[in-house]
Amino acid sequence: MANTASAKKRIRQIAKRTARNKSAQSRLRTFVKKVEQAIAGGAQDDARTALSTLTPELMRASSKGLVHRNAVARKLARLSKRIKAIGAQG
Repeated sequence: MANTASAKKRIRQIAKRTARNKSAQSRLRTFVKKVEQAIAGGAQDDARTALSTLTPELMRASSKGLVHRNAVARKLARLSKRIKAIGAQG
């Protein structure tokens, strides 16, 4: 256990940041799931709408250091490709 005041403060800060990051990660996963469900349902318009709401959330997470920017780009590119494939099928 921490003895110094500064170490105790760091523990409090870490706990606060961890809670904030967990919440943000969970929120991101929810947005991604909505896009995945729309793709699975075969509704291209719904999938595009879900992707357009996911995009700023991912960008925000990237700017805050929660997700690497290349990971965001890769995720968006792969989801976009899958959404375009729905239109090619239908």
